[in-house]
Amino acid sequence: MPRGVPKSGVRMTRKRRAMLDLPPTLPLEVSHETDAQIEQKLNDRFDILEEMTLSAVAGDVRALIVSGPGGLGKSFTVDKALDCLPREQWTAIRGTVNKTGLFKTLYQYRHPGNVIVFDDADRIFFDDDCLNLLKAACDTMKTREISYLSEFKLVDEDTSEVIPRQFVFEGTVIFITNQDFDSVIASGSKIAPHMEALITRSHYIDLAMKTRRDYLIRIRQVVNQGMLREHGLNKQQEQEVLDFIDENQDKLRELSLRMALKLSTLMKTSKDWKRTARVTCCKGVA
Repeated sequence: MPRGVPKSGVRMTRKRRAMLDLPPTLPLEVSHETDAQIEQKLNDRFDILEEMTLSAVAGDVRALIVSGPGGLGKSFTVDKALDCLPREQWTAIRGTVNKTGLFKTLYQYRHPGNVIVFDDADRIFFDDDCLNLLKAACDTMKTREISYLSEFKLVDEDTSEVIPRQFVFEGTVIFITNQDFDSVIASGSKIAPHMEALITRSHYIDLAMKTRRDYLIRIRQVVNQGMLREHGLNKQQEQEVLDFIDENQDKLRELSLRMALKLSTLMKTSKDWKRTARVTCCKGVA
């Protein structure tokens, strides 16, 4: 568990929980772009993501939001850029964090050169106190002062020191999220103003994967770069996996790189991998 992240989660109203627990939006089936246009678009977006992440790691970018569907390479690209930092200079929060855990984490990684990554921790966007702390951490003002004026003392478990109620934050924050901030803002929901406030304080990258063809072409790009060869498949077997995904795209439980990896595992371990895949990876298919 990352430092500063308590086991207890964020308390949410039933309405907020219902909003957040909606199933992920399925990709649209219609696209007016050619395959070549989609490939170029995705190449450009992921190149920019790598460039901006390196700038964030270097401290030139204070806050970065990366938005896109799960399982298509967001986290991998960011993690790769973080490899150049000593491990003690960054942390990744995956899951739930409450306001006291967030305040502690901001304090522990407050120095220049420190990076905090919120990866698939979208519940944080539905807690007003957490959002206010994040807005302060991402602010564009010269001095970013974080305040948590509670009646009790917070202690850094690693150093046993009492955390001051106010401190200056000079680190970097990266959000990796499935939330489409533009859509949330356009919807006018209760959290829309908070989302808009975070965007104004951050660099925002929408990876622009909205349709089924976007997903399929992204999967093909990464597989063709050798992802499955690293897991023991040859070129012909890679193509078989891609063909299976293409032929069953409307039946697969998800369109993602994770699915490609699942299919590669079945190919290596199952006598009739396609039959097994139709049962374990597809919906309503025997």
